[in-house]
Amino acid sequence: MSAHAGELHAGHDEHHGPPLANQSSRVDARTLGMLLFIGSEIMLFGSFFAVYFFVRVANPSAPAEWPPPPFEFPVFVAGVNTCILVTSSFTMHWALQSIKRGQRTAFLAGMVLTFLMGLAFLCTQVIEYLNVGFNTGDGAFASVFFGLTGLHGAHVAVGLSLLLMVTIRGFRGHFSPEHHHGVELPGIYWHFVDVMWIVVYTTVYLL
Repeated sequence: MSAHAGELHAGHDEHHGPPLANQSSRVDARTLGMLLFIGSEIMLFGSFFAVYFFVRVANPSAPAEWPPPPFEFPVFVAGVNTCILVTSSFTMHWALQSIKRGQRTAFLAGMVLTFLMGLAFLCTQVIEYLNVGFNTGDGAFASVFFGLTGLHGAHVAVGLSLLLMVTIRGFRGHFSPEHHHGVELPGIYWHFVDVMWIVVYTTVYLL
C-alpha cells in the first residue's frame, strides 16, 4: 500500500458517518439554536405585553389606578419571589462555571440550589394566585395579570424540568469540562426566564 493510500485510509478511519456540516457562525450551532428559540419566546411575551399596554394605556376605558380599587397586587410577596429567582440565576452560573473547572461537588450543589429556588418561586406564585382576591372574570386587568404571570410561570415549569434532568444526569456522573453543553443550554434558558420575570414584575406590579 502506498503512503498516499495509507493516509487516505487513516483519514477515513478518523471520521464515520456523513460529512460534518459547514458552520457559517462562530457561535456553536447548539447555542445558536437556543438563542434563536429564546428570540421566538421574546416575541411571544411581546404579544402579551402589547395586550397589557392596550388595556393599561391605549384603551379609552382604562382604569385610572392600576389595579382598579378595591383590588391590590401582592407587591411585597412578588418582590421576595423576584429575589429568589434572581439568586437562582447566580447559582446556575456557579454550577456551570464549576463543571467547566471540573469541580463536580460545587456543580451539583449549584444545580440543587437552583432547582429548589425555582421550585420555591413557582410554589409561591401558586399560593399568590389562591390568595390574590380576584380571578380572570373580574376585568381586563385581571386577565392581563394572570396571562402575563401565568405565561412566565409556564416557562418556569419548563425550566424546572430541564434543571431536574441536568441535576439527575449530574448525579449519574455525566458532564465534564470538555462536555458541558447539556448544562450550558438549560442555563441560558434559565437566565432568560429570570430576566423576563424582572420585566414582568416591573411592568405589572410596580409601574
